[in-house]
Amino acid sequence: MAKLESDLTQGNVWKQMIVFAIPFFISNLIQSLYSIADMMIVSYFGGTESVAGVNTSSSVLIIITNLATGIAAGGSVIVGQYFGAGQREKIKRAISTLFLSLLGLAMAVTVLLLIFAHPLLKALNTPVEAYAQSHGYLVVSLIGIVFVFGYNAVSAVIRGMGDGKTPLYFVIVACIVNIVLDLLFVAVFHLGSTGAAAATVIAQAVAMFSCIVYLVRNDFVFDFKLSSFKFDKEMFAEVMKVGVPNGVQHAATNLSFLFMTAMINDIGGVAANASVGIIEKFNNFALLLQVAFNTSASAIISQNIGAGKVGRSKKVLHCCFFMCTLMSAFIYSIAYFFPREILLFFGAKPDVVEQGLIYMSAFRYEYVFVPIIIALNAMFLGTGRGWVLLVTNLISSFVVRIPVALFLGFSQGLGLYGIGLAVPIASCVGAVGVVLFYCILYRKLYEPVGKATA
Repeated sequence: MAKLESDLTQGNVWKQMIVFAIPFFISNLIQSLYSIADMMIVSYFGGTESVAGVNTSSSVLIIITNLATGIAAGGSVIVGQYFGAGQREKIKRAISTLFLSLLGLAMAVTVLLLIFAHPLLKALNTPVEAYAQSHGYLVVSLIGIVFVFGYNAVSAVIRGMGDGKTPLYFVIVACIVNIVLDLLFVAVFHLGSTGAAAATVIAQAVAMFSCIVYLVRNDFVFDFKLSSFKFDKEMFAEVMKVGVPNGVQHAATNLSFLFMTAMINDIGGVAANASVGIIEKFNNFALLLQVAFNTSASAIISQNIGAGKVGRSKKVLHCCFFMCTLMSAFIYSIAYFFPREILLFFGAKPDVVEQGLIYMSAFRYEYVFVPIIIALNAMFLGTGRGWVLLVTNLISSFVVRIPVALFLGFSQGLGLYGIGLAVPIASCVGAVGVVLFYCILYRKLYEPVGKATA
């Protein structure tokens, strides 16, 4: 077996889950740290307007990035199933088609959003004093979105092959580059949120190209030569069947939060916007280990589905749920006992802290339902049933989260607390939804979605 491949269909499940998850956790931790570095450096050297600018535009960019990440994860599932079945030629076809698809998506998204940047920011009720910072951050980030897409695609494919370590090395490089450039562009040149965006884009580009060069030099299954990039309609259908529902459900979730950002701007202006931005940064950081277990579980499940090992796949689900439950209990405790300290750690000003405490007092109940959603989502993704994630997320995001936020925040006059409470209420509905689908689909759930058969 090649150096950059790992067979996840054999060995102790618990050990394998942890061993595979740790590099991904560290990788995401480092990415979150340089995301935190963005926020802290912008907060300390750029002020509240720059923080609000980053938060508003980040809400848009997260939707785009999660769409690409979701599609890439779908491609990773197909790669994993073919790897488990030992079909290497189909792995190459899947990788080629995935990259060409994401390149086309990146180009389309860049052109479209550059044209509609101003109307979009106005629709989000971007505070006037933060508008210039928001626009600068959005435009610079869009210009470099192809690198973000590219690196996510490379990482997803490598993990589908069972290698959780290689992406970590290049995230470390990206982190160093990002923080150095943050300090240079924001603290020295005083470019505010625009400088922070430029630092992130350059760091992602360095990570993507470095990773590709490393893979080529280490005899990866795909050689990345221009002649090797061929679009396969049949493979495109397989990858999109899994990837599009997964990507859209991620984007839909973040789109609902984008609507909530507009509500928050209406209720509390810059201070409320900045406080929610900080809490979202904390939330992303707090869920890193659970996201790592989710990725680990879906990768292991996909290979085992391809190899026809159903019992092992079920054991992975149980392992993932147990680990995520432990982590959620810990995170809830931190959010309950130390909300002020969390906000102060990110450099929040007194008015931002006041707004943040209100939001966090409601938002923290989200962690009660996270383990159920993460564990079952790993199972649905790993078995190629991404459409289940799409259905449950659309319901929880648009049928529940937004209407409840409007009702509690505005109609009932609960303001920021009501908007924060809409998040766990929607997650509760989402958790019930995935459990119901698991029960309904149980008999057919563990069959490969593509043509991967061991």
